[in-house]
Amino acid sequence: MATQTLDRPLAGAVRTGPKRAAEWARRAPLLPALVFTIIITQLPFVVTLIISFLRWNALDPDDRGFAGLGNYIAVATDSALRSSVVSTVILTVAVVVVSLLLGLGLALLLDQRFRGRGFVRTLLIAPFLVVPVAAALLWKHVLYNPEYGLLNGALTWIWGLFGGATPPQPDWISTMPKIAVEAALVWQWTPFMMLILLAGLQSRPADAVEAARMDGATPWQVFRYLTLPHLRQYLELGGLLGSIYIVQNFDAVFTITSGGLGTANLPYTIYQTFFQAHDYGQASAAGVVVVIASIVIATFALRVVSSLLRNEVKR
Repeated sequence: MATQTLDRPLAGAVRTGPKRAAEWARRAPLLPALVFTIIITQLPFVVTLIISFLRWNALDPDDRGFAGLGNYIAVATDSALRSSVVSTVILTVAVVVVSLLLGLGLALLLDQRFRGRGFVRTLLIAPFLVVPVAAALLWKHVLYNPEYGLLNGALTWIWGLFGGATPPQPDWISTMPKIAVEAALVWQWTPFMMLILLAGLQSRPADAVEAARMDGATPWQVFRYLTLPHLRQYLELGGLLGSIYIVQNFDAVFTITSGGLGTANLPYTIYQTFFQAHDYGQASAAGVVVVIASIVIATFALRVVSSLLRNEVKR
């Protein structure tokens, strides 16, 4: 009996040995990618976190040392940083809400069957594939330019149709800077929202929609009581993912307005603090704040994604 009792753990160890070896054989090819990802993403953040606790300004190299929470207190009390936080919130909310509404309308359109739907879908996705800096330059010079931009050219053409001699030629960026930045970002992020919501529409239970139509439900009632509740999690997912990226947006603000006229958001203010004021400690502290805010939003996004996956598995 004693020998049998001793043999059981040995047999279990023999069985688990090859199993663990097989698991490591499957994981080993992923280790270089994991190490590379840690080096590229995590080490710079650790360095940034360390610098955020230092008093380090390149314009005053002799005054360098440990600052404790001083940089974070400066971030919380600096009026320019507080203003940039407000601008970031306004920019993010405006772009996400408008992009979701436009994306929902386009997704409902593409959910219908019509000739050339694939071609139209490709055209609508194209803005999201444009490089952000190129998209910002496109809006700044091709559309907003007061001398040769398409918007003022369209106003001149419309005024000419009605016999007007002096059409208005506004400087769009200086007269409405925030709307100018928001419009460029909405144009680029609406296709992203459209794709997420289109995926949600195509996962609707077709039998429930057909039963509602046979019972005499109008298209508005089908949308309100069936489609919209089904899209709730997809709307949340699009809003959360869009917020993560737009909170960190730098290209549009830098390219279109250079942070002027009240459009400086938090990433642009961090850029100014780091590269113009050369206050590395305070800029790093502000960057850590942005990362923490992004992690909080990403946590909610992951929860929404996991709930969507659970619902798909249950079906």
